[in-house]
Parts: sequence; structure tokens; C-alpha cells
Amino acid sequence: MSELESSENLIRNNKVNIHDFADVSPKAELGKGVFVGSGAVIGPEVSVGSNTWIGPNVIIEGRVKIGANNKIFPGACIGLEPQDLKYKGDVTDVLIGDNNTFRECVTINRATFAGEQTIIGDQNLLMAYSHLGHNCEIGNNVVISNSVQIAGHVVVEDRAVIGGCLGIHQFVHIGYLAMIGGMTRV
Repeated sequence: MSELESSENLIRNNKVNIHDFADVSPKAELGKGVFVGSGAVIGPEVSVGSNTWIGPNVIIEGRVKIGANNKIFPGACIGLEPQDLKYKGDVTDVLIGDNNTFRECVTINRATFAGEQTIIGDQNLLMAYSHLGHNCEIGNNVVISNSVQIAGHVVVEDRAVIGGCLGIHQFVHIGYLAMIGGMTRV
């Protein structure tokens, strides 16, 4: 049985399972049925909703609130400092809804200035190696394909589909049901 299959069984049984080699702050809040894989690091200001699967070597730091029933695959980094020269250490947030899937090595940065947020809605799929910059807002049922690099302050409305291997410039607004072809520039 694979690690994912066995962890899904634990989640169905409402047990919290933290691998012996994970580093989870005692101040972090983990809901029922949460699984944390080997080598994962979860900081003290992190809240994870019930039945969320956090794979090996995932890093979740800063003020991050993750909803229920999410899957975060190996190597993802969520809530780290923004890649913004204006960032001076302000306390900012990442808010993630329910039923999202973040594939391998996805990166999601927190916002830049105090009181600001990076927001991801519900039922989204961020495929491997995609990056979501600071202060972005992603709606619901959005698909972001492999190796999509989204700069700061981008808004993506519900049900948009973004093809692979492309960059999205900061302050771009992608509308409801938009479909962007792979390897384009936005």
C-alpha cells in the first residue's frame, strides 16, 4: 500500500498522523484526519483543516490558514516570504479554501504589506512547479497547469484554465471561464 493510500485510510478514520521525521510546531493547529508526511515542516502560525493530506518535504510557514480536504504534494512551499523587494517583514497571510490540490513543488508566497493576503478559493488544481506570487487572488475551480509562473497582484476568476509553461505579469486580471493556451505570455 502506498503512503498516500495508507494516509487516506487514516484520514477516513479521523486520526491525525504526523510522521516521526516531520517537524510540526506544537502551536500549529491541525484538524481531524490530517496527515503530515516525512520531512514536512509546519510552522507555529499555521492552521490546517480536517482531512488534509500534506506530503513529504512540504514546507508551510508564516500565517497560513488551509481549509479542509486539501492535498499538498511533496516539495510544495506555502506561506514563505514574498519575492518582492518592498517586503520589510510585515506579518501577512495566505488563505486557502477547501478541496484544493497542490502538486509537486508548487510555491505560494504570502502578501507584502501588513493586513494583506494571498487568497486561494475552493476546488482548484495547481499542477507541478507552478508559482503563485504575493497578493494574488485565485477563485474557485481554477486549473493552473505545470510550470505556470504567476507574478504578484494577479487575480484569476472562477473556472479559468491556464495552460502550461507560461508567465503571467503582475497586476493582470484573468476573467471568469478564461482559457489561456500553453507557452503564451500574459
